[in-house]
Amino acid sequence: MRTMILLGIATFLGAADLSQVIESPDATAILKKDALLAPKIAVMIEGCISSDPAVIARGKYLFHNLNGKDTKEPAPEGLVKILPNGKEKQYGNCVACHNIEGAQGYGNIGPDLSNYKGFFMDSGARTSQFVYQKIADARVDNPKTHMTINLTNGLFSEREVCDLTSYIVSKK
Repeated sequence: MRTMILLGIATFLGAADLSQVIESPDATAILKKDALLAPKIAVMIEGCISSDPAVIARGKYLFHNLNGKDTKEPAPEGLVKILPNGKEKQYGNCVACHNIEGAQGYGNIGPDLSNYKGFFMDSGARTSQFVYQKIADARVDNPKTHMTINLTNGLFSEREVCDLTSYIVSKK
């Protein structure tokens, strides 16, 4: 008897044509909109790297903060909180994955950038262009990277990538 009841319910449920009430949008446009652009080689603009304290301050701010409205301190001069389209600017939040001098709540997914200048720049193992490219679009030499694609996708401007690069390669 129990089997007959279950078969009756299954038949009843199977008989209903639910195809008209289930949404099946064409996701092609959504996928195209969300697709990343191809990896792009980025070349530093002239005067990109600077030891100017204002540049370093902007780079530090970008490195340690994510949301413009939720930051604990005001943005240094030269950084915008609201974009021309009215949306809130997303800063770098590099500290979510990387450690660096003065970091609080840093992550351990990406390489430790503490004393980057001493370990990599002063030794000649890395160049400013290398750091710039990693920030701009790390997929150029590592297609499987989990690093944010900052310049190619327009998250940062060239100047902001320069500010971040200047901060990372600076003596802290």
